[in-house]
Amino acid sequence: MSRRLSFRPRASAAGFTLIEVMIAVLVMGVGLLAFALLQTMNVRFTKSAQQRTVATNLAYEIIDIMRSQRSRGSYFNGISYDGFDGYTGPCDRDQDMGPTASIERWKCEVATSLPEGQAQVQLQADGTVDVTVRWGDSSWETDVNKAVTAFSVRSRI
Repeated sequence: MSRRLSFRPRASAAGFTLIEVMIAVLVMGVGLLAFALLQTMNVRFTKSAQQRTVATNLAYEIIDIMRSQRSRGSYFNGISYDGFDGYTGPCDRDQDMGPTASIERWKCEVATSLPEGQAQVQLQADGTVDVTVRWGDSSWETDVNKAVTAFSVRSRI
């Protein structure tokens, strides 16, 4: 009688090994950290873009105010606002919208809309005006002296 040994092939391995699980966890962890960094950078970019938009709007606003009060152009020459003057609340529009009230309201908007907001307006003899708005953008620079961003515009009144 011949004896046949019944030989069964081993079934393919089922399940995961510990090393596979560790590699999968590592890959997922790196991916999640990259996603968190991406979100942080997105917040910085959005904040910076919003501040640039506000500065642009403020610069064009004072130019529009100057155009609407062309006959009083000398009031606007040399406006220089170098920092906080105690503006804390909303910058309300008074009934008097003369040049002095307009300038004060605009300075208030620069102070309350931008961090460390500063502005300068120079009216040239040829009718052009240079407006520069500066603010502290500490999103990108830890050194306070280097964290100043500026927006300048030149227009004819």
